Amino acid sequence: MADKRPRRPSDDPGSQLMVKRQKPGTSTALAHRDASSTGALIQSAPRTSDLDAPLMELTGHSGEIFSAKFDPTGHLIASGSMDRSILLWRSNGDCENYGILTGHRGAVLDLQWSRDSEILFSASADMHLASWDLTSGQRIRRYVGHEEIINALDTSKRGEELLISGSDDGTIGIWDPRTKNAADYIETEFPITAVAISEAGNEIYSGGIDNDIKVWDMRKKAVVYSMLGHSDTVTSLRVSPDAQSLLSYSHDSTAKTWDIRPFAPTERHIRTFDGAQMGIEKNLIRASWDKLGKKIAAGAGDGTVVIWGADNGKLLYKLPGHKGAVNCAEFATNEQPMILSASSDRRMLLGELR
Repeated sequence: MADKRPRRPSDDPGSQLMVKRQKPGTSTALAHRDASSTGALIQSAPRTSDLDAPLMELTGHSGEIFSAKFDPTGHLIASGSMDRSILLWRSNGDCENYGILTGHRGAVLDLQWSRDSEILFSASADMHLASWDLTSGQRIRRYVGHEEIINALDTSKRGEELLISGSDDGTIGIWDPRTKNAADYIETEFPITAVAISEAGNEIYSGGIDNDIKVWDMRKKAVVYSMLGHSDTVTSLRVSPDAQSLLSYSHDSTAKTWDIRPFAPTERHIRTFDGAQMGIEKNLIRASWDKLGKKIAAGAGDGTVVIWGADNGKLLYKLPGHKGAVNCAEFATNEQPMILSASSDRRMLLGELR
């Protein structure tokens, strides 16, 4: 079977971006979060991860951190920032910052790992996507075509590898990662602030400043159905691990889950989750599922991470520790019960959950 991963073209001038300077990131073991919280993080109870401490602080970015993602193995983390750089970290031990990727000319707003953890894809305010070879640290390719900021990025989960992007220019880009120009665009009427691709790869979910979630047939480029209920911009869309539900988060300070099974009832709204205040910054805050689809996490404008039970909407944790808006909250993708938060305070916190 042919290898379909993107390869660095020899004529790409941006491919010589291997960074020579010292890596800027450091990590610090913290005793606990800096405010008391019911059922927050492990203090004296048995340890549940292979971190050096129950709570680790990762610093090194010189600007707000907008995106941070575990790789599929859960052993690595990539973070993207207003400072235009991407930092690479280990998610165990002392959380070493083992690499830096530079080349974007604007803030890095979203990140996605390839399925084999060898390539990282990034979306930026510079109107470009990029792919990065994580063995060499070099940029493989820059993807051009969007005419405004690219807010969101997703990758196909199986079959042919595709990238999906959403931009302020009102289009959803569909990309073959081996080619710098988009394979296709879906034109919409409003800036796109969140995108996700279905497990089967045949549908795209989009959210924007019109508050609605639209489900698109990728081949027909037509709306199959819409899901209405948010009263402000949709900032995050994530498909559940079992591929049956969609998680959304919005500037209206609610998260919602939706039934995305093909033959679901017309009323697809499942549950609304309250308690994560968006705050005045109105960043595109992201939410996530845990590995089993049992918990949901979202960042909040007040510097906390809010975690709910997915099945009952019960508030499980409200984790303090940040001094600025938490722009994303991600559960570890492996078996370890850890939560990663990235903030406008230029810090990330990686901690154990009970």
